[in-house]
Amino acid sequence: MALTLEQLRADVADILGEAPEEIPVDENLVDYGLDSVRLMALAAAWRRDHGIEVAFADLAEKPALDAWAPLLGATG
Repeated sequence: MALTLEQLRADVADILGEAPEEIPVDENLVDYGLDSVRLMALAAAWRRDHGIEVAFADLAEKPALDAWAPLLGATG
């Protein structure tokens, strides 16, 4: 199954305990409560569920959905 921007948003919302529409695509997710442990959990889930290998450092460098989408090959 291909990863989409909306799935990324839903995954982040789920791990933060928020509604997907509350998670902006272009803002720093640290400001919404994303920490390193949760980020590692997301990366592990994307690896397990979608076969996506991405370095934690690449995600942590710019923690925003619009920056992650190209790194993760997310569409739409």
